[in-house]
Amino acid sequence: MTDRKVVVKNADMSEDMQQDAAECCVTALEKYTIEKDVAAYIKKEFDKLHNPTWHCVVGRNFGSYVTHETKHFIYLYVGQVAVLLFKSG
Repeated sequence: MTDRKVVVKNADMSEDMQQDAAECCVTALEKYTIEKDVAAYIKKEFDKLHNPTWHCVVGRNFGSYVTHETKHFIYLYVGQVAVLLFKSG
């Protein structure tokens, strides 16, 4: 279970929503091995839990520069996999 350690690197999001994100990311990585599928699962879950429109990027190596709605952004690692999740639109 040590490879599933969640480390939040940056967040503009309530503590409850951060907890939802961490749990959702761990579940997604347990269910799927393809990064695109992991991202799709997280995005769809957050659209259901916290209303659309969420965007999700998952991977081991990527850069990003995004605009997000206030209080709707998190960048975290689950093990060695980075997850960028934000709401925009």
